[in-house]
Amino acid sequence: MNDLEALEQEENELYEHFKIVVDKGQSLLRIDKFLMLRIENASRNRIQNAIDAENVLVNGKGIKSSYKVKPFDEISIVLPHPPRDNEVYPEDIPINIVYEDDDVILVNKAAGMVVHPGYGNWNGTLVNALVFHFNQLPQLPGNDGRPGLVHRIDKDTSGLLLISKNERAMTYLAKQFFDHSITRKYNALVWGDLAEDGTVEGYIGRSAKDRKVMDVYDDPEKGKWSVTHYKVLERFNYVTLIECELETGRTHQIRAHMQHIGHPLFNDAPYGGAQIRKGTIFAKYKQFVENCFQIIPRQALHAKTLGFIHPTTKAYIHFETELPDDFTQVLEKWRNYIQNV
Repeated sequence: MNDLEALEQEENELYEHFKIVVDKGQSLLRIDKFLMLRIENASRNRIQNAIDAENVLVNGKGIKSSYKVKPFDEISIVLPHPPRDNEVYPEDIPINIVYEDDDVILVNKAAGMVVHPGYGNWNGTLVNALVFHFNQLPQLPGNDGRPGLVHRIDKDTSGLLLISKNERAMTYLAKQFFDHSITRKYNALVWGDLAEDGTVEGYIGRSAKDRKVMDVYDDPEKGKWSVTHYKVLERFNYVTLIECELETGRTHQIRAHMQHIGHPLFNDAPYGGAQIRKGTIFAKYKQFVENCFQIIPRQALHAKTLGFIHPTTKAYIHFETELPDDFTQVLEKWRNYIQNV
């Protein structure tokens, strides 16, 4: 299994999504008891957490634990998967904590750090660091080897990552990610001079030519629906700094979307961004671009903004981070370059 296949499998395994139509002969029964009978590994506590987080809907509406199911009721439920016996070893790795309370931790992840152990990366990950720094962090359902994780960002993408500290918080946050109601904005440097703001849509699935990357299709049979809104922040003639807001959260979404419209991310090798896509043929320009690649030896993508409804206070909270040094240095080099050409 390659890295991308592992990512997709893990994404599918984070949460269980059930749809149940109650049989016509079903007698009246409390929904918590009904679901415990119908769903494997569904303890009363798991079901109660899901109901409290409004992850259980009957005929499209939230209910209380005392609700009694009736024949032909349509029930939908989102549950974190139960844990498997996967051990994660603690490692003393520094992490940049932006915010922490009894329910959540917000981390500003450095580029180059893998989020959780997996194929080819069994140590040195953010999760190894979390287990060391938060030995009280429980192994939560649905995050086998990934304590508290409710989403991920790519290894070479920097920025904000949200971690839950208890099952109740994870269940509440899971619904927001499932409903795409989390606010997520990224800064990206892309090749080309984007004329205006825009939106990229399509079905994201594995590329038929290279299964390590994703492609955008018109056919719903080939992928999952995805939407990215982008707006121009600063132009440098040959490259453009943009803000991308995710309406959905698919694997490599921004990277695949920007390549799809002909503006791959700067130095994003798998998506064609590690070669000169726009600009002159002069040796001086080529050397300038190579120097920029050395400063930011990764795709120029940073998870800058994250906003969500807090699982306990129910208040909307919003966080922003500064661009990392490699990103800001490259932007400054481009500013200086276009002023002197």
